Amino acid sequence: MQVFRHIPATDNKAIALAIGNFDGMHLGHQALLKRLIEVASIKNIIPAVMTFEPHPREFFTPLSAPSRLCNLREKLEYFIEAGVQKTFVCAFNQRFSAISVQVFMDEMLRKKMQVNTILVGEDFRFGAKRAGTVADFKANGFDLIDFAPVNFANERISSTRVRDALSYGNLQLASELLGRAYSISGKVVHGAKRGRELGFPTANIHIKHERPALTGVYAVKLSAAQFQGRQLGGLNAVANLGVRPTIAGVPKLSLEVHILDFNEDLYGRHVHVEFLHKIRDEMKFSGLDALKAQIAQDIVVAREYFNK
Repeated sequence: MQVFRHIPATDNKAIALAIGNFDGMHLGHQALLKRLIEVASIKNIIPAVMTFEPHPREFFTPLSAPSRLCNLREKLEYFIEAGVQKTFVCAFNQRFSAISVQVFMDEMLRKKMQVNTILVGEDFRFGAKRAGTVADFKANGFDLIDFAPVNFANERISSTRVRDALSYGNLQLASELLGRAYSISGKVVHGAKRGRELGFPTANIHIKHERPALTGVYAVKLSAAQFQGRQLGGLNAVANLGVRPTIAGVPKLSLEVHILDFNEDLYGRHVHVEFLHKIRDEMKFSGLDALKAQIAQDIVVAREYFNK
């Protein structure tokens, strides 16, 4: 898949373009991309996606913007899996947000990108002050597929609904909305070695966004591609995602994963963590001995979960 950080010069190859934030790649997003691939195949044109970084609400209202369900790398991995051939990552800034509806359609989509077909949600808005609607695409001669919402349990599937499920610890509902277990991926980096000092060494995973959709202690599965020449998959583990309130110092978000019955070095590896069962909320303990005892109990709970 080709990834563009800008809109390139005119390409003579026509494309079918899906536009959206695609945060989390839930079942609604997956249905849209599946239709994109089908349409592009029928028309013999290139399936492509336009998405935005940062999320528009992070630009306009950074203090009240929603938590991220996935980072850009994760999103691109989902696009590749779906069969997308080109992704345009538009920097959402003051200049981009000021582009008029007509300029967006005429100059960017039609002239530069050679867009033949557009696929968006039926409530999609675009252009300066979100003035553009699907009716504008139709009025300007684009072949438009305005995708109806996908429902689960008689309610619309949305990124907001996934976030709410995760925030309440309802991993079962989140997985049903996503079509898979919720996951976070990132690079294993060196930490303060606190876990090792307590007798529970952890893989410290770099988190790119400071407001995750969930926090607490979980039973998880960890995987890593190309580990010592092999795929490392499905390792049982316990993860703490939060700010470690018992540890002195400036609170800092961290994802720490203690892998059960595993002692190999993962530093520098890109790993994938699937959240399967919530054990408890993050809490502050009276001291390190109390914390150590609770971690031991968390591991017992996790082992019981995996044994089931």
